[in-house]
Amino acid sequence: MNTINNTLSAPQSALTQATGANKPTTETGSFKDMLLDSIQDVNSMQQQADQAVESLMTGGDVNPAEVMTAVQKADLAFRLMMQMRNKMMQVYQEVKDIRV
Repeated sequence: MNTINNTLSAPQSALTQATGANKPTTETGSFKDMLLDSIQDVNSMQQQADQAVESLMTGGDVNPAEVMTAVQKADLAFRLMMQMRNKMMQVYQEVKDIRV
């Protein structure tokens, strides 16, 4: 039951990191670090959603509504990550095509 609660709070941190809605901090991390952290958060959400589904299917003490919510949040975070990747690849292609 604890993994479900962790799964429900994790997408918000991933989405705020991805959109830059975090409070300003004194530490400035690189874009690479932020990107890697976001990917790890999405991966963690996917793994927790998989564990929740497995627990539900094996008869564990899990609320089906919480499992569905965890799966949908993991899916939404993954889709957001894919859209960010697509946009970065588009920008890379545009920069690559610039003639000097």
